[in-house]
Amino acid sequence: MAFPSAPSTRWSVSLLTVLFTAAVHSNIAYDEDPLQPVTSDETVPVGGTVTLTCRVAESDNSSLQWSNTAQQTLYFGGKRALRDNRIQLYRSLPTELSITIADVQLSDEGEYTCSIFTMPVRTARATVTVLGVPSKPQISGSEDAVMEGETVTLTCTSTGSKPPAKIQWYKGAEELTDHLYMAEPLPDGLTYNVSSTLSLTVSSNDDNVPITCAVNHPSLALGDKRSEQALRVLYSPIIQIQPEKGLPREGGKFSLQCLTNGNPEPANYIWERRDGDLPLLAKPDGAVLYFSMLNKSDNGVYVCHADNGIGKSSGEYTLQVQDPTAMSTSSGVDHAVIGGVVAVIVFILLCLLIVFGRYLIRHKGTYLTHEAKGSDDAPDADTAIINAEGGHSGADDKKEYFI
Repeated sequence: MAFPSAPSTRWSVSLLTVLFTAAVHSNIAYDEDPLQPVTSDETVPVGGTVTLTCRVAESDNSSLQWSNTAQQTLYFGGKRALRDNRIQLYRSLPTELSITIADVQLSDEGEYTCSIFTMPVRTARATVTVLGVPSKPQISGSEDAVMEGETVTLTCTSTGSKPPAKIQWYKGAEELTDHLYMAEPLPDGLTYNVSSTLSLTVSSNDDNVPITCAVNHPSLALGDKRSEQALRVLYSPIIQIQPEKGLPREGGKFSLQCLTNGNPEPANYIWERRDGDLPLLAKPDGAVLYFSMLNKSDNGVYVCHADNGIGKSSGEYTLQVQDPTAMSTSSGVDHAVIGGVVAVIVFILLCLLIVFGRYLIRHKGTYLTHEAKGSDDAPDADTAIINAEGGHSGADDKKEYFI
């Protein structure tokens, strides 16, 4: 087997280098061709409007043309070539041809071609992607109320999306991530039906809590589409007995109310007194027990029983009848607070009065002392008056201090 000589090998390498360089320069020249059309890919939802724009850097008076996916001419320069009222001329210039397609359908998806009829003919392609818009989600599975502690299964479905839409679940404001998602192609072969199944074990706190299914998709420029349905949970009543405001005073009226929280609301209430019968002047009326006149003998524990068909529950209240002159706790607290505030104000005023009095006394004593300077040593009354009016040059200064 013969091997090429070294000069022959170098010549081959040089030839390949020249060819590669020529190819590179050829691509650069093509990219920088001022007559080469330039387009861009577009994405549009079903029912939307898309604008296709074709530009060249320079014009040699050759016409630009747009063709559809079937290579049918749509516009040649500024002239319509295909009778489709959805397609309109947007702008026609020597260096640009732009058209719009309204009410876009899935069948409009594909490659559109822009051509300029030079020698040779130059073309550029733009891919139009059409998004299938998902329908508003539908929630099923929560039509009937469920018992507390049971598991409810909810299904959310949406159809017509392309590509398949995403589904999110929310309980109130809390996002739920544990659900089963599925996407199936529809018979048209283009769009999808998406669904998600959610299972929840409910409690009494879930009653009337909204469950939301949200569908997210690139075609939804204004945000996701949502559907909401409230859970209905059946649970036994929870009871709290609320007394009438004010102290229960002997000889006065009083009432106890049985407050319940249950679904459904209890229909039957039973009042009883532990370790005895109800007083003769105590009359039950549904959820309220009325005392027309209290007596010390009414003291005791009162029980309210409620039944809503789902379960039974009871609550208790201990009644302590007070003397007619007894003050309510809240009233006593209010008087104590008011008395404390008044005492503080009086104390502050006394302190201010004492300080102000001492201030007046000190300044008055200083004034009298200055007036009397020199008069104590005067031999007679006339000299004392002269000294008091300002003749202090020969007298010793006297100072007086107040403690």
